[in-house]
Amino acid sequence: MVSDDYRDVGEAAWSWVLGQVRGDQGPWLPDSVPDDRPPTGPAPDRDSLYSGIAGLAPVLAEITQRRALSDTEQHLADAVVARLSAQARTRTEASLYDGLAGDATALAMLAPGTESAPLQRVASLMTPTGWPTTLGKDGSDEPFTDIVMGTAGVVLTATWAGGEHADEVAAGGGEALLAAADRTEAGLDWGSLPGAPSRGPNYSHGTAGIATALAMAGALLDRPDFVQAAVQGAQHLLDVGSLADGGFIVPHTIPPTTSRVVEPLTYTWCHGPTGTSHLFAALAHAGVSEVAGLEVIELRDRCLHSVLTSGVPQRLRPGFWDNDGRCCGTAGVGDVLLDAAQDTADPDRRAVLTAAAGTMGDALVERAIRDEDGARWRFIEHRQDPPLLPPGTSWMQGAAGIAAFLLRLARVLEDGPDAPVVDRPDQWWAVPARLRSVRPRSAAGQGS
Repeated sequence: MVSDDYRDVGEAAWSWVLGQVRGDQGPWLPDSVPDDRPPTGPAPDRDSLYSGIAGLAPVLAEITQRRALSDTEQHLADAVVARLSAQARTRTEASLYDGLAGDATALAMLAPGTESAPLQRVASLMTPTGWPTTLGKDGSDEPFTDIVMGTAGVVLTATWAGGEHADEVAAGGGEALLAAADRTEAGLDWGSLPGAPSRGPNYSHGTAGIATALAMAGALLDRPDFVQAAVQGAQHLLDVGSLADGGFIVPHTIPPTTSRVVEPLTYTWCHGPTGTSHLFAALAHAGVSEVAGLEVIELRDRCLHSVLTSGVPQRLRPGFWDNDGRCCGTAGVGDVLLDAAQDTADPDRRAVLTAAAGTMGDALVERAIRDEDGARWRFIEHRQDPPLLPPGTSWMQGAAGIAAFLLRLARVLEDGPDAPVVDRPDQWWAVPARLRSVRPRSAAGQGS
C-alpha cells in the first residue's frame, strides 16, 4: 500500500464515525452499530476516552496535523469541549479511560488550558489510597491501581499535562501505588486491585503499566524511591516472563483463570509486549540504564521483536488475532511501532519498524468494510455464533482509533520520521520531545 491508501481508508472511517454521532444534552456516540436495530441511547460511559466522545479528541487532533477541520468537525470539537468542561464540576470518576483524567486529555487536545478544571477536580478527589472508583463490581469503590481504570492512569495524566496540581497528583498517586505493591522473590507486583488473586501483569491492568507510572512520576518529582519501585516491577516481570528467541513476553494472566479463557500469550497494547515495551522507554526516561543486567533499550527492542515474529496481524487460529482495534489489536500495535520508529536513531531499525507498521496498515485496509457511509471493521468473537461482532465506533475498540492510526501512518510515510506525533498520557515519553504536538505541560522544559 501507499500513503494515499491509508489516508483514504482513514478518512472514510472517520466519515463513518461522524455519521454515528448523536445529540442528547451534548454529543454522544454509540459504542457499536448493529445492522438490525438502532442505538438505544447514551451509555453511562458516553463521555469516556475509551468508548465515548473524549475519544474523538485524539482523532480530531490527528486530522489537524494535515488539514483544517471542516465546519462539521469544528462544531463537534466545540461541543465535546462544552460537554466535558461542564461535566468536570460534578464528575466523581477520576480514571484516564473512563473519567476526569480522560476529560483532561481531550480538553488539552481540543482547547488547551481548559484541562485545568478536571485536573483540579482530580486533586480534590484524591485519597491516601488513590481515587475511589465508580467502576467497581457490586458497588465497591475500592481504588483500582492500573492505567485504564485506576491510579496509574491518573498519575501518567498528571506527568503529561502539568499545571498547578500535577506534582500533588503525581506524588499522592505514586505513594498510593507504593502502598499497594506486593513484594515477590524478584521485585514488586501489582494487581488491578490490591491483593487480587489473579494478575494481568502487562500494560493496561498490571505491573508493566503501574511501574511505568512510577518511573514517570519519579522522573518528574525527583523521587528515587518511585523509580526504584519501577525497576523492581520490571525485575518481577523479567522473573515471570520469557527472554527466549531474542524477545521478551509476559503471560496474559498469572495464574490463568477459568472464568475467562484467553490465549496464554498475546501481543497487544493491553496484555502483551506491545504495551509493555513502554515500561522500558519510561525507565530510560527516568535515567535507568539497565534492569537485571539487561539494557532497558534492549528490553524495549525485545518486546517489539516478539511482536514482529509473532505472526500478527495474521489470524493464525481462532482466538489468536481477532481484533483490529487500538486496545487489543492491529491499530494499537501499528501505533506503538510508529512510536518506536520515530524514536530510534538507527535508520535500519527505523526502516524495519516502519515497514512493520505498514503491514498493520495493509491488514486494516484489506479488512475494512466500505460503502457510501464510509469504512468500519467487524471484530471476531470466535466463541459465539455467529462470530462477527457489530462494527465499533470508539477510540479503543473501533473505527475512530483505527482512523487515527491510518492517518498518522500516511503522514509518517510522506513526511518521514520527524512527522509530529499527537502525544497522549500513556505514551508521551516513547517519542522524542521535539515531535510532540500536544505537549500541554506549562513549565518550560517539563515533560521533555
